[in-house]
Amino acid sequence: MFINKKINVISFGEVLFDVFGEEKKIGGAPLNLALRTASYGFPVTMISAVGNDEDGKVILNYTQKNALENTAIIVSSEYETGIVQVSLNERGSATYEIKFPSAWDFITVDEKIMDTVKKADVFFYGSLACRNDVSQKTLFSLLDSNDKMFKVFDVNLRKPFYNIQLIEKLMSRADFIKFNDEEILEIAAGMKFESEDLESNIKFISEKTSTPAICVTLGKHGSILLWNNQLYRHEGYPVKVADTVGAGDSFLASLIAKLLSDQNPDEALNFASAVGALVASYSGANPKIENSEIEIFLKQNAY
Repeated sequence: MFINKKINVISFGEVLFDVFGEEKKIGGAPLNLALRTASYGFPVTMISAVGNDEDGKVILNYTQKNALENTAIIVSSEYETGIVQVSLNERGSATYEIKFPSAWDFITVDEKIMDTVKKADVFFYGSLACRNDVSQKTLFSLLDSNDKMFKVFDVNLRKPFYNIQLIEKLMSRADFIKFNDEEILEIAAGMKFESEDLESNIKFISEKTSTPAICVTLGKHGSILLWNNQLYRHEGYPVKVADTVGAGDSFLASLIAKLLSDQNPDEALNFASAVGALVASYSGANPKIENSEIEIFLKQNAY
C-alpha cells in the first residue's frame, strides 16, 4: 500500500478524552494523526503530556497497544489528563468545550526527546497546543531544531485559543499547511486578504508564508491540494456520516503518508479522501480500519 515506510514521524500536541454525553473516547488531533499514521506501519513518536490519573494510564496503554512510541508522553503530577466535551449537531458536525488547564498545556522535553526530533523526517503540529506558553515555547524550540524534517501544520481553530499573529508564526514554520475552507478564509481575512475564491486564498497564504504545499478540505465537497506548484482536486466520497470527529485528521495523516511515500498527488488525494470518508462513517476519532477495507472501498467507488 506504501512504497516507502522508512519515514520517521513525530506528532506534537494534545492527547485527551473526547466526551460524548456518557461516553468517553481517546482523541486530540495530534494523537489522531499519530495513530492513523502508525496504523500503516510507519514509526511514530507522540510528544505530549497526561496526568498521573486513570485517564492518563488508559491513554498510555492505548498508545502502546497501537504501536506508538509513547516514552515522550510526560506524566504530570500537577495537571490532569485533558478532557473535551463534544457536542454533535444533526449532521454529525462537532463543537468542542476544551478543559483548561490540562496536562498537555505543559509539555516539556529533555535531551533524549530533542535527539529524537533531530532524526525525524516528518513533524505534525497544530495550533491548539500553543494556547499555553509552556507548550508553545517547547513547540517552537522543536520546530527550530531540525531544518530537514517536513513540517506539517494542521490548523485547528478553537475559540478563544488562537490569534492571527500566532497562526502566522506557525504557518511560517511549515512546509505543508492543512485548513478546512472556513479556516483559510478566516485566516486570510485576518491577514487583510479579502476574497471568497479558495484558489486565490491558497495562493495568497502560500506566497505570504513561503509555504509550498497547502491542502484545504471542503467537507462533503472534497478537497483541494497545492503540491509542486500544481492544484489537484478531489470531489470526495459520499458516505452515511456517523460523526465527523477525527475524519480530517485521518485524511491528513493518510495524505502525508502517501505523498511522502509514493510521490503521486492524485493517488494520495484519492486515498486520503477514502480514509476520511470511512472514518466519518464510524463513531469516534480512531476507528480501526484495515488496509483491505480501504482497498475494497476504493474499488467499489472507482471513478
